[in-house]
Amino acid sequence: MDKKIIGVIGAGTAGEDILRMAEETGRLIAERGCMLICGGMGGVMEASARGAKGAGGTTIGILPHPDRHTANPYIDIPIATSFGEARNLIIIRTADILIAVGGEYGTLSEIAFALKTEKRVIGLNTWEIRGIIKAGSPVEAVDIAVKILAEM
Repeated sequence: MDKKIIGVIGAGTAGEDILRMAEETGRLIAERGCMLICGGMGGVMEASARGAKGAGGTTIGILPHPDRHTANPYIDIPIATSFGEARNLIIIRTADILIAVGGEYGTLSEIAFALKTEKRVIGLNTWEIRGIIKAGSPVEAVDIAVKILAEM
């Protein structure tokens, strides 16, 4: 079985609109039969994992801390790293494709790592950077991701 893994990246704290987009994105990822990987903490990470978990999906959290128990409650597979923000590269390397939802500077670093390593990044209300595929909604973002994954 080669189940595809979609990474969701975004800020640890975000407004309600961004959190709703992240939760819907996670739900759609699970409904499409893909696993979700994220940073395992709060904000966009928690909202996307909640959406995926609610739809019966599998969630992976790459944690910045040495204790796997710091993961949000929607993470099935918590991976403790003690790497802080350096864990972002693990998320990027593990994901087959990424969806950035909103985001601050941590998200910007994840986008940069992804583009540097030639991973595709779909953006929902995020940084406007050359190389990001813009999507207007969670449905469009996941549709684009699944289409690209099918071509890989």
